[in-house]
Amino acid sequence: MIPVIALVGRPNVGKSTLFNQLTRTRDALVADVAGLTRDRQYGIGKVGGFPYLVVDTGGLSGEGAEMDRAMAEQTRRAVAEADHVLFLVDARDGLTPQDQAIADQLRSAGVRARLVVNKTDGLDADSVSAEFYALGLGQVTPIAAAHGRGVQGLMQAVRKDVAALRRSAAGEVRIEDAGAEKAGSEDIGADAAEAGLVSDGLDEASQQAALDDWPGIRVAIVGRPNVGKSTLVNRILGDERVVATDVAGTTRDSIFVPFERDGVDYTLIDTAGVRRRARVHEAIEKFSVIKTLQAIEAAHVVILVVDAQAGLSDQDAHLLGMVIEAGRALVLAVNKWDGMQEHARERVRDELDRRLGFVDFARMRLISALHGTNVGHLLDDVREAHASAFRKVSTPELTRLLEAAVAEHAPPMVSGRRIKLRYAHQGGQNPPVVVLHGNQTDALPGSYKRYLENFFRKHLKLVGTPLRLEFRSGRNPYAGRRNKLTPRQQQKRKRLMRHVRR
Repeated sequence: MIPVIALVGRPNVGKSTLFNQLTRTRDALVADVAGLTRDRQYGIGKVGGFPYLVVDTGGLSGEGAEMDRAMAEQTRRAVAEADHVLFLVDARDGLTPQDQAIADQLRSAGVRARLVVNKTDGLDADSVSAEFYALGLGQVTPIAAAHGRGVQGLMQAVRKDVAALRRSAAGEVRIEDAGAEKAGSEDIGADAAEAGLVSDGLDEASQQAALDDWPGIRVAIVGRPNVGKSTLVNRILGDERVVATDVAGTTRDSIFVPFERDGVDYTLIDTAGVRRRARVHEAIEKFSVIKTLQAIEAAHVVILVVDAQAGLSDQDAHLLGMVIEAGRALVLAVNKWDGMQEHARERVRDELDRRLGFVDFARMRLISALHGTNVGHLLDDVREAHASAFRKVSTPELTRLLEAAVAEHAPPMVSGRRIKLRYAHQGGQNPPVVVLHGNQTDALPGSYKRYLENFFRKHLKLVGTPLRLEFRSGRNPYAGRRNKLTPRQQQKRKRLMRHVRR
């Protein structure tokens, strides 16, 4: 088991910045705003031969009693499951009563914590760290997380602490622990550049690799603000894993939560609500929307949550369009179905049938995330959609289906010539792509393309995933041949044509 390291502290002391440094990702939103992080964010990192699981937590933001309690509970759970705690304080703010209160809580919880003084860039680290010894937590480690300075030494110290803790728990010195302290400085120094702890430069390849590390079926839960996405995540998990309140916009970041159910691995992605662009004014919300769009791209299956009591909005349809454009498998969850009168339910059903005809391939569930009604069926729909999105079909089978579709309804005539479709093969997965070869395929009308799409979808039994068709026309072997005739052949052709006209 790799050690779990929790980052705790007041709001805006740099926990998320340090999280991104330790995981070599941009998974945690970072801004000069207090209380930006609210949920527990997990990430995997490695320095030298020392792998670890790091947990980012939120501080008390002062945005209201309900929100503060929910965030404090998330932090408490992170501390309870951690092997080691890094308590961050702000060198520029100095020692505050909130720091003292957090230190008291850590002592009462009996956890092993290391005091980390952040934002020491441009300051005398020894001078600004001196006053924090009053917290009584032992050695103080100064760093500048934004620039990666001091982070190598911090993780070296953490490695020694973890090795000592393991020796204490086992009651003996194990071989791997005995060499940990000795090799700590050498390994970390040699692999500092590889570990990404010397700067905050992160490329897109590293970001995508971090997304691909999450196991199983990745399921993104998206929708407008306050439709019950976080409540649904907690209901599926059976635990208060993310903060869920009645306040719109509670979730600001994309939270990845791996779990296992009936022998199948999943990773749920709780996302921030997406409003219309005209209503988005804060820069933080713009970044939250970007993280949601990235979550859709990273997901295998998307669950779009719709508020039944508010009805289907234009923004819901816009989100559906983005999911289909990304080619992701789709499950529709109509939430807050409980408590509605029967006439209101009929009205919602009619509206959904009328406006969602373009996603008739997706399963729709009428659920109550708060009470759990029909929530258990959502994972069945996710597995079905995932299987359809990644189905492999042989070229002979697709070609037989193409011949059957043409026999049932032939392509139209173009300029007196029949369009010919010759064979088909699979061109990709998630979404499934069928490539059809023939002649004059560019002249196929949209209605016939939709016919072919529905025909393939029906006979391949694809549920919950969009299907893309690509058409390719063969090269005309006689195109431009006249220009290749010799002068003698051209004269002979002219004489022949004059004879024919006579």
